Amino acid sequence: MAPGAPSSSPSPILAVLLFSSLVLSPAQAIVVYTDREVHGAVGSRVTLHCSFWSSEWVSDDISFTWRYQPEGGRDAISIFHYAKGQPYIDEVGTFKERIQWVGDPRWKDGSIVIHNLDYSDNGTFTCDVKNPPDIVGKTSQVTLYVFEKVPTRYGVVLGAVIGGVLGVVLLLLLLFYVVRYCWLRRQAALQRRLSAMEKGKLHKPGKDASKRGRQTPVLYAQCWTTAEAPKLSVRRRPRGWGSLARIRNSG
Repeated sequence: MAPGAPSSSPSPILAVLLFSSLVLSPAQAIVVYTDREVHGAVGSRVTLHCSFWSSEWVSDDISFTWRYQPEGGRDAISIFHYAKGQPYIDEVGTFKERIQWVGDPRWKDGSIVIHNLDYSDNGTFTCDVKNPPDIVGKTSQVTLYVFEKVPTRYGVVLGAVIGGVLGVVLLLLLLFYVVRYCWLRRQAALQRRLSAMEKGKLHKPGKDASKRGRQTPVLYAQCWTTAEAPKLSVRRRPRGWGSLARIRNSG
């Protein structure tokens, strides 16, 4: 740099504006959601769900695009497109007469249904959503597996087992609390009965003493009359005393 030449370093104001645009106000990217995988049986139908989140209101220019990559294939082909409120099914490929639009942009739903499944439908389906001005974001993929008979998922079996175990545990807990409640209620009733008996014993001696105080003279009188009565009776006269008296009286 030559002496006296103007400095080429960025100004502080430009640095602040660049920092605020990159850090303080980051762009909100659209986020798309699909299932990780879906299973279907030959000849049946399956729904490929697709929803999204956007920082913008749902635009009239919103669009959904579905692409399909066959199992083992390298290239993905477009099989469905929704734009300007109208669904468009591509006229190429094996899905042209088997795709049905069941989504609703007002509910941020871009789902489709594939009818009459076949083994050749195995592959990966990609959902892409654009909601102008929010058009930046990642797509989401769902893998389709077609079987002769849909197998029971490991997660479903595991969930059923866990649910059964939790049900048994809850039932045992309920039974325990019912038994405990009945036992505590019986103990409380027994305690009240014992308390009532104790109170009855405390009042009974006083009542017995008062009864004994009132009955003592009567019992004494009864004992006295029955024991002393023979002693107070008139003495019997000896035999022959009556005839001797009659002789004296006649003489």
